[in-house]
Amino acid sequence: MFLTITTTGTSERPATDLGFLLHKHPDKAQRFSTSHGTAHVLYPEADTERCTAALLLEVDPVALVRRGRGKGRGGAPDSALAQYVNDRPYAASSLLAVALSTVFSSALRGHCKARPDLPERPLPLRIEVPALPARGGAALVERLFAPLGWAVTAEPVPLDERFPQWGDSRYVRLVLEGELRLADALRHLYVLLPVLDDAKHYWVAPDEVDKLLRSGEGWLERHPEQRLITNRYLARRWSLTRSALERLELARLAETDDAEVEEIDNAVEELAAEFAEQEGGTERAGQSEQSGQEGRTEQTEQMGQAVQGGRGGVEPEEESAPRPVPLAVRRREAILDALRGAGASRVVDLGCGQGQLLGELLKDARFTELVGVDVSIRALNEAARRLRLDRMPERQSARLKLTQGSLAYTDSRLTGYDAAVLSEVIEHVDPPRLPALEYAVFGAARPTVVVVTTPNVEYNVRWETLPAGQVRHPDHRFEWTREEFRDWARGVAERHGYAVEFRPVGPEDPEVGPPTQLALFRQESGETGTTAGSTTTTTSKEAAA
Repeated sequence: MFLTITTTGTSERPATDLGFLLHKHPDKAQRFSTSHGTAHVLYPEADTERCTAALLLEVDPVALVRRGRGKGRGGAPDSALAQYVNDRPYAASSLLAVALSTVFSSALRGHCKARPDLPERPLPLRIEVPALPARGGAALVERLFAPLGWAVTAEPVPLDERFPQWGDSRYVRLVLEGELRLADALRHLYVLLPVLDDAKHYWVAPDEVDKLLRSGEGWLERHPEQRLITNRYLARRWSLTRSALERLELARLAETDDAEVEEIDNAVEELAAEFAEQEGGTERAGQSEQSGQEGRTEQTEQMGQAVQGGRGGVEPEEESAPRPVPLAVRRREAILDALRGAGASRVVDLGCGQGQLLGELLKDARFTELVGVDVSIRALNEAARRLRLDRMPERQSARLKLTQGSLAYTDSRLTGYDAAVLSEVIEHVDPPRLPALEYAVFGAARPTVVVVTTPNVEYNVRWETLPAGQVRHPDHRFEWTREEFRDWARGVAERHGYAVEFRPVGPEDPEVGPPTQLALFRQESGETGTTAGSTTTTTSKEAAA
């Protein structure tokens, strides 16, 4: 089996620069040992105007069979059936992909010590693969390569030219033409050759996910056939495919947000002790808020709260004193009261974290459909573990769905629900992105009811362990006063046709208010606002006045 890579050039940019990129001198024919045979690199032509590099892989059928013996599913899938008679020596497959990564490893990584500028330069390339297995035919070849910028020619190879009535074989002669970086071209081949063959000659282990994501970086997260590529490359192993798709979606969201993946998927702290250190003791005063939304770590949820009424402060408790209710628990209780009062049955928890609120909602049969949404894969996996989703009774699990998504973008999956909850979420969003979140929730999804909770920064002075001027968690982009929160909420209500009501969460201090503030939005139906005690209702019409 072999393939050729051809480029053209000029006197200023000679085609023989291809030799620098491949780290193989055009005047030499070289050979390399691989796990299943010998790879040869040679240049049929090499001058200023045109240069062609050929990779020829001589497969040892005996070595292929011997390596597959005694390895269960790790053996070669085709040779397990046909032993020494198969297409591996002749048709491009995962064997050729492995040879590419072995012989052209530096070129795949985009490294060139002699000419560091060359790897970033797009080249006019022509790649030919004379015999390529294509399970899906020429149409699939086009669907895989065309979105990557290639002009694709995939000519089906007849079963036998002497008997045209027999039709075409599953092989095609592939020609790719386009102007791309060589590293990108090699990565496309490395991933898509075994995808088209739909078989691998070795056992697909979990580290194959990392290989796929490394080679697919910059193109696979946006490819329209992403799911098919991932599934076939990972030999249809669903657990690996799911992991890869989740990581690809995270990479896409990070790229869209112009952020690092680590910044997006920062929801689950590695150790509760690290979180306690970051909070500076705040959790001992009842805060269990973490990156992404409140209460992401189970251990911090279980820590006690010692909030006093009035001017507050934390006083020594006597042994007989009852343990105070953690603020995170009060917050969930307030949210559930709001949802029950609104008569909601289908609820979306936006920024669900580790699923504490979902767990409480599942206990109440009136909530018939629950959806947890979070940008963090780790948080969703932890939520599934905490909720014991894999061991949940079928009728119970049918009520719950966990899905990955970003609140900065509209999502048709979130439309049509009775209620949406944003619990300790908005303060983790950069202020310039708040309008996008606002539109995605209130403008596009438009649930009948929206519940929003956020810290009241005025109350921070009551936390003796929180240094002056410091927010409650290092990931908070801001913390609002009561007036700032109400101004924002009234503006949202006015812009999107909601009425908004404000409620305190936790003990209310007469000077600085409650530790958490809650806004309950309802789609406006024309009622006038009312005020009763510490609860304030404002329609969007009143806000405009």
